[in-house]
Amino acid sequence: MPIPKLGNVKYKIKKSSAGLGLFAVLAIPRGTWIIEYVGKVLRGKEVTEHPANKYLFETSRTRMIDGSQRLNTARYINHSCKPNCEVEIFGGRVFIKTIKRIEAGDELTYDYGEEYTGEYIKPYGCRCAPCKSPPRASL
Repeated sequence: MPIPKLGNVKYKIKKSSAGLGLFAVLAIPRGTWIIEYVGKVLRGKEVTEHPANKYLFETSRTRMIDGSQRLNTARYINHSCKPNCEVEIFGGRVFIKTIKRIEAGDELTYDYGEEYTGEYIKPYGCRCAPCKSPPRASL
């Protein structure tokens, strides 16, 4: 499958329920490729010897991307239990696309997966907007 072509998406980093987040400046149609997760590529022994951090993105059993540098704007996309984006890996590269229409001002989110959630989110409680929203009162 060919590498996706990123759409002309405008976003900004600002405060969210989980710290800093990435927000749409303008509405983004469903199915739009919005950003690539970038950073130093770690291979083989580097993967096991690299200090752990919450920005490591595994692309295969022997390859990871360390996206901890601030130039990786995709690192600001937070986890959500009800995401509006998803991740796809093409040839070891990580791309994020929308899975529903995103309105101007909405935060961009994707599900980080069970392993990450279990290690970094579950011990402290999920801070995504759907989990932090108070339950609706019954009528």
